[in-house]
Amino acid sequence: MKVAADFVIDIPTVKIDDLVTKARQKLRDDIFREVFVYDAKKVLAGYIDITDVLRVTATKSNITVEGFLKEITPVLPGVSVEEAACIIRKNRTNSAPVIDENKQIVGGILLSDIFPIIITRNELHGLVRDWMNKKVITCSPADSVQKVHNLILESGFTAFPVIKKNKLAGIISRRDLLKDGRLRTALESGNSVPVGEIMQKTVISVSPGEKTGVAAEIMVRLDISRLPVMDDERLVGIIDRHDILKGLTCP
Repeated sequence: MKVAADFVIDIPTVKIDDLVTKARQKLRDDIFREVFVYDAKKVLAGYIDITDVLRVTATKSNITVEGFLKEITPVLPGVSVEEAACIIRKNRTNSAPVIDENKQIVGGILLSDIFPIIITRNELHGLVRDWMNKKVITCSPADSVQKVHNLILESGFTAFPVIKKNKLAGIISRRDLLKDGRLRTALESGNSVPVGEIMQKTVISVSPGEKTGVAAEIMVRLDISRLPVMDDERLVGIIDRHDILKGLTCP
């Protein structure tokens, strides 16, 4: 049976006395949402996340990582994938640091990597309506990518349904922004790039009465993290991997 050690990958780290701009650079251009922080003895000290560091401006460039540090529960290499998932759920992060017997960081484990194992080895309880988030943050095709960037900062979410004339027209994600490559230029120049040019127009959704396990299978099959929940043509919620984990029995 696979354990956490089987899924350890290299993941961004910074020293506690590094400038926060170093962490910002790592997170701005990559898929990760968290950077793990270590102290002078290379022991895990905590983490900082994207919603904090992307708010840092050039005028605050002398601030160190320590000013944004948050506590995080680590994962030991030998624990089960299920226990690792429960730790990530508790941390409310997309990843968790893996440490050795000296509490030094040996890598990280991503929820997206262990999620497929979780849903095949465990029964997920409930229906989509039981776990979905009913307060959905949306945008329109005419909105700028700068607005989506701000939504990411404000909400902590990484993908948003795009609504046009009260109907679901697409979905826009942080991955789409990074792939397109125009976000940094837009932020620096102020030139507007509309969401409609970048959004994914083919949107996979799920109904509120569907089983949680079915929603999880769709996420794995299509490698997506969030699913709009549609009641006929009406957007009634959104469900993501963390919501799915609410249906997992944890100790």
